[in-house]
Amino acid sequence: MHARLHDFAQLLRQNGVRVSPSELADAARAAVLVGFEDRSAFQSALRSTLVKRGGDASLFDRLFDLYFTGAKDLIEGLQGSLLDALDAEGLSEGDLEEIARALRSLPLSDLTAALLEGRSEQLARLLRQASIDVDFRGLTSPLQRGFYGRRVLQAAGAGRVEQDVAQFLASLRERGLDPSALELVQKRVNQTLQSLEDAARRLAEREQRARDPEQRGENALQHRTLASLTPAEVERMRTVVKRLAERLKARLSRRRKVRRRGQLSVRRTLRRNLSNGGIPAALVFRSKRPERPEVVVLCDVSDSVRNVSRLMLQFVYTLQSLYSRVRSFVFVSDLGEVTHLFKAADVSTAVDLATAGKVINLAANSNYGHAFKQFQSTWLGSINRRTTVIIIGDGRTNYNPPNAWTLQEIKRRCRRLLWLCPEDKASWGFGDSEMPLYARYCHRVEAVRSVDDLARVAGEILP
Repeated sequence: MHARLHDFAQLLRQNGVRVSPSELADAARAAVLVGFEDRSAFQSALRSTLVKRGGDASLFDRLFDLYFTGAKDLIEGLQGSLLDALDAEGLSEGDLEEIARALRSLPLSDLTAALLEGRSEQLARLLRQASIDVDFRGLTSPLQRGFYGRRVLQAAGAGRVEQDVAQFLASLRERGLDPSALELVQKRVNQTLQSLEDAARRLAEREQRARDPEQRGENALQHRTLASLTPAEVERMRTVVKRLAERLKARLSRRRKVRRRGQLSVRRTLRRNLSNGGIPAALVFRSKRPERPEVVVLCDVSDSVRNVSRLMLQFVYTLQSLYSRVRSFVFVSDLGEVTHLFKAADVSTAVDLATAGKVINLAANSNYGHAFKQFQSTWLGSINRRTTVIIIGDGRTNYNPPNAWTLQEIKRRCRRLLWLCPEDKASWGFGDSEMPLYARYCHRVEAVRSVDDLARVAGEILP
């Protein structure tokens, strides 16, 4: 518990609350005296020892709620036992009895038993205990929630759960369980495992929010990191992104009109001004054929960057009148084209469809190398010297082969290769991030974490 108190003190310091080592020692002694059973008494003990200024009290209470709230509220979809769920699905009594005997015959771990029996209190306790054993001090970005969620699962013993589940299903096969019943059991077990992963991710999300508690006011949305937005805030942000794109479109159109007249023609200018004694009073410019480049967008729509992807896709397609053609692809592991969705529906609806798993499997783990290789082998021929390729993603490969050579092939054929990364540069290269490697093969790489960043970068890099 002392480690958790020290981490909480660091969190207070990061948010402007001054905590000295002696005050932290007083807090530890006070916590031991009042105990941890009475949450209100425990909170009061920490507040009285760690908070010196009245103005810091409300901030302390908010951080305390984020940091010390139990894990029970995170257990969604894990109530009720496996047998109860199968009974509700209409499985026969004979099959249910056979499944119960298989469960009793196996030496299951505590986490597996709690999962299959639906003991939410024990699951909450195991997840909370696992979170104490995980060092969250490196959790600085919303994009790291998935990684730290997996670390919580490992600390809770998820590796043993996978082994137990495999043995359980094998035991049912050996007992001759009906194939349709076995398929139903496997489906229900997979749903339970997915709910456990979601709970661990929500726990990591709460830890991250405690370390970066940003204001959620309407006026602050433009400065918020895109990855930290809630679904409701994403909907509100859509109008902000659309207005930004429309303003930028008007500005870029005026810029193109100025450049359209081309270079000065010295010969034609001198000829036109012969009547003026050769004084170049009237300038003549070479006519310049307007060029409207093509754009190809490769957008990561995995869980960690889906909010960012939705807003950036909407931004690109609001600007599409500036280009002769815009083609969009989304990927997690596999790559799929979603251009047809934008032709059949309005921008907002098309973005929802593109990020809703209608084209590719969203349940897969991110695999940039596989997606890039698939694009290189299937669609590379559509890239030419007029094409600007924009990649949107955090470059986290889940330790799969990065296949950066595919970017070299794309860069060789296209006009420009741009990468918009929703993760701060300080996080590149840590964990499974391959951004430093990918950046070598791009013409330009920019960190775009907020709408303000998007406005700045778009004004600089778009034609």
